[in-house]
Amino acid sequence: MKKQREKLYWRRLDNSAKIFPISAGKKYSTVFRLSAVLNENINPVMLKKAVQKALEQYKFFKVKLKDGFFWNYFEYNSKEPIIEKEREYPCRYIEPQKNNGYLFKVTYFEKKVNIDIFHSLTDGNSGITFFREIIYNYIELAHEEEFQEELRLVKKIDSSAEDSYIKNYDKNAKGNASTKKAYKLMGKKIKFGAVSAIHEFINLESLKKECQKYDATITQYLTSVLIYSIYKANYIKNKDTRPIKVCIPVNLKKYFPSNTISNFFSYITVEAKMEELKKFDDIVEFVKKDFTKKLAEEEIQKTMSANVKLGINPIIKRIPLILKKPIVRLSYLEIRKYTTTTFSNIGRIGIIGKYKKYINSFLMLIAPEPVEKIKCSACSFENKIVFTFTSILNNCEIEKYFYNFLKERKIEVEIESNGILDIEEQLNLK
Repeated sequence: MKKQREKLYWRRLDNSAKIFPISAGKKYSTVFRLSAVLNENINPVMLKKAVQKALEQYKFFKVKLKDGFFWNYFEYNSKEPIIEKEREYPCRYIEPQKNNGYLFKVTYFEKKVNIDIFHSLTDGNSGITFFREIIYNYIELAHEEEFQEELRLVKKIDSSAEDSYIKNYDKNAKGNASTKKAYKLMGKKIKFGAVSAIHEFINLESLKKECQKYDATITQYLTSVLIYSIYKANYIKNKDTRPIKVCIPVNLKKYFPSNTISNFFSYITVEAKMEELKKFDDIVEFVKKDFTKKLAEEEIQKTMSANVKLGINPIIKRIPLILKKPIVRLSYLEIRKYTTTTFSNIGRIGIIGKYKKYINSFLMLIAPEPVEKIKCSACSFENKIVFTFTSILNNCEIEKYFYNFLKERKIEVEIESNGILDIEEQLNLK
């Protein structure tokens, strides 16, 4: 009876998730990656068992994507997940037919475990919940004697797939989107399909001290450094006048009641007019004020509600899926022109004390795309925050300027890359 119920299981996509299957492809993968670097080499057999156990605990992720007449929907997936050695670039488009239908892909390489997640399935914060469970399971299997009596409370979330957008939006809220197109990062691209990943490991204590000088949060400070690095390393030589616009995803669970593990995020866009902001101190002050203004609950409500209205528009709803796809793809391409880059900071990844000694670090990566050629992300674990650039540009001038800026301010930072762009050699670190 239970298996019969699972075969019949299906659910709608949340309001944000609807757009991703229609717009996604090899150029716009809409995939993000979470990685955990452990202190020992990965055993693939144990990793597969860890993933299978996590799927039993979090059946929300045990689904495949299907085409409906008007929208896509999720259906129960009875197949086993594929676990394999990492061979491809990060954040690649996940082809369901090559992945047993799953919308996430788990890979490993030496001491590192990765999970690439298609954004229709969930957002970064809920993705961490699932990924952390895989890591806990793996550590328990790899060190069975130490953890044989371990009883962890696993949050039951299968009933929490509500669409929190629909639950919390205000039909009377008016939109607040900017109508100005953004500066586009300029430069030659690396070969199609390749993605450069550059990780900057920043000491949290030294970073916090620098943030305190400006009375800024870590996200505000790093956003300011990013804008300044783009301005110095890319913007000036291209003599552009359009603003540098940074999209910052916002976790809506901090603003509205929700227990969902579906997508529930919005965003703010910091719009820096560089003719007015040529000094770093000016940029920090502007970013702080803009964050305060745009993170006000009323402004967040406006942005979120405007997106919901689009998804529930009665005209759009009645257009068959086969006709929606070309319309949505064209709209998506147009929308991307209003952002220079994206910076997502998912914050501290909390780990139960007993498990910490087996983990070295966590990483987050976001797929770059033809318009937003560089995307940035950050997460923190213990005493380090890792700021990651994923890029399709054939140079690392922005990443290098960012690194040098932090070093000049006595902020402790180390750097690694996946070797597509050899930044270590450029910085004479070898």
